[in-house]
Amino acid sequence: MSTFNEYRDLEPSRDIERLLEIMNRLRDPESGCAWDIKQTFESIIPYTIEEAYEVKDAINRKDLNDLCEELGDLLLQVVYHAKMAEDQGGFSFGDVVLAVTRKMIWRHPHVFGTKEQREQGMQPGDWERIKAAENSLKYTNKKEDDISPSAVATVPSALPALIRAVKLQKKASNVGFDWNDVDAVFDKLNEEIDELKQEIDDGAPTENAIEELGDVLFVIANIARHLKIDPESALDKTNKKFVSRFVRMEQLARDAANNFEELNLDQQEELWQRAKKT
Repeated sequence: MSTFNEYRDLEPSRDIERLLEIMNRLRDPESGCAWDIKQTFESIIPYTIEEAYEVKDAINRKDLNDLCEELGDLLLQVVYHAKMAEDQGGFSFGDVVLAVTRKMIWRHPHVFGTKEQREQGMQPGDWERIKAAENSLKYTNKKEDDISPSAVATVPSALPALIRAVKLQKKASNVGFDWNDVDAVFDKLNEEIDELKQEIDDGAPTENAIEELGDVLFVIANIARHLKIDPESALDKTNKKFVSRFVRMEQLARDAANNFEELNLDQQEELWQRAKKT
């Protein structure tokens, strides 16, 4: 029986240098992989995002073996981006490591700071102030002492919109901009729904209708925050429930020798109710 690495000139390793070597060879213009050579930052964005979600899925399934593999796939994406940047004369993987170690040391003065900072410990609001200062330094030429950061400046704009909405609301709440109880948020939701209805009563959705729908979703995210429910996870569960019920509906139609697409809405609704019961 042949071994995994028979006929291969590299051995797997726990050393990150082996992974960097593999990426260098994959991207070698003369002897590398044609697919890997032609990739760009933009072309592998979908793979990077997909790998992050597969890590999330492995965690949700509590599958540590799969999680180990998926984290490796995600690490490969980091190495991939770093190699492409290096090929363009930009940063290297070592620079990525330097950046994150610098950031972790900077963000944890109560662990890596002076003796006085370590003895004092992390104070309320320190984390938010440190991250806000980082964000302001990133996008301005101001010196650190001149910074007056926004309360919401540290929330990345690249986050999925629903997740970002909750994070923005949390930041605003930290400085006192929040409703005192969830009932007030429900009142706001009803107000936003009425405004959305007014926009669509006259016909096709307009730009104003799109904005009003966004307001509705933003308030729903706020309700989730007040209830301490992760809206992304809640919606994910509903998506899975919908898929399960819809597949069941289609099966019930086939069992009755019916084409699901040819059933009228009342017939489909009857199947939906039967799927719910099962």
